[in-house]
Amino acid sequence: MTFPDISSRNEVERLLTEMNEGSIEPENFARALLDQQVFIPIQDEKHQIAGFQLSTKATPLVVEDEDGHRVLIAFSSPERAKDFVAEFPGHGGGLLTEVSWILRRIGADMGLSINPGEELGFDFDADMVAMMASLLPEEAV
Repeated sequence: MTFPDISSRNEVERLLTEMNEGSIEPENFARALLDQQVFIPIQDEKHQIAGFQLSTKATPLVVEDEDGHRVLIAFSSPERAKDFVAEFPGHGGGLLTEVSWILRRIGADMGLSINPGEELGFDFDADMVAMMASLLPEEAV
């Protein structure tokens, strides 16, 4: 599954391009990614009013990789999600949020995949996710 245009369209995609080309150090890539916004597909709820969500808890798209590890799916933009999400009925909606917000809420031992299956994508295993979360500043109480 490839996106026809692999050119960078936003800051996340520019960072992904630099990481894939090896022109940015992994730690600098991780730090720069923290404040960037990504799109997370969430499960749609059936309701009589279109676009009205019943619960206050969104259910993100999580898949299992070939080794049985859980991976949260995210995209650099909603447009990049369309083909992938078509394979998962019920996940037509989504949420735009910062990577830092995701890292503060992601489950233990869960990976993160940005633009899965695309040339302009990157997979973070659970250890990489934990390392990125360790870069986050303490939240004000």
